[in-house]
Amino acid sequence: MSTFGELLRYMPAVAAEEDAIPIDVGKCAKAAETPTVSIRDEQIHTLVQQLFFRHEAGAVRNVGFAPVEASLSTASLCLDVVKALAEECSYNVGLIDASIDGSSVQDELGIQSPKYEQVAWPIGPHLWLVPRRSWWPEAERRQPVTDQNLDRLRELMTEFDFSVACCSPVCWITERIGLNCDGLVLVLTANKTRRLVAAQIKERMGKIRVALLGTILAERVFPVPQGLYRSL
Repeated sequence: MSTFGELLRYMPAVAAEEDAIPIDVGKCAKAAETPTVSIRDEQIHTLVQQLFFRHEAGAVRNVGFAPVEASLSTASLCLDVVKALAEECSYNVGLIDASIDGSSVQDELGIQSPKYEQVAWPIGPHLWLVPRRSWWPEAERRQPVTDQNLDRLRELMTEFDFSVACCSPVCWITERIGLNCDGLVLVLTANKTRRLVAAQIKERMGKIRVALLGTILAERVFPVPQGLYRSL
C-alpha cells in the first residue's frame, strides 16, 4: 500500500515570528471525524492545517507544489489539498496549472474542459481550476515564459482566497513562480530523491529568497495493511 507520505517538516517562513500576520480561522469548521477516513485523508488534513493556518507564521495564501523528480506528478496531491481547503472553509480556492511541460493538470486528473474558453471554471463548491493557457497563452506554441506571463499568473493567484499552483519539477521557472507566491512545498520521492540533492535545492532557494514552506514525502510504502498500521 502506498500513499503520499507524512509531512516531514515545515521550515520557517521568510518573515520573522514577531512580524507574522495571523490568519483568521473563524470561517473554518473542524473536519468531520468518521471511521472511514484514510491515512492519506488524515495526512492531507494535517498538511492543510499546518501549511495554511499556522498561527506562528505569516499569512500563507498562495502556495506552489513542486516535485524534485521529473517522473513524479503532483496533480492528484494538489487536487486533494484544494478539495480539503474548499470543504473546510467558506473561502474560494483555486487550483492553478503552473506547469510548463507535460500533460495539463485537467488531462492528468481527467477533468473535462468547458465548451467555451474560460479563464477559470468551477470543479466543485468554492473550487476553481485555472488552466495554464490563462496565464501563458502561448503554451500550445511552446513559446518562452515571459515576465508578463508570470505577472498574469500572480494576478490569477490573488483572485482567490487561497490558491495552489501545481508546478513543474524544480527548475528556473519553478523558482520564479516561488518568488511570485508565498512559497513552495518540495515533494520528494521515497527511496529515490537523494538527501544531498534536496539539501542543494534548499540552499539554492535560500540564496534566491524563495520561501520553502516544507517538504512532503511521496510514494512512501507501508509494509503492513492500513487497518493494522492504524493500531500500531
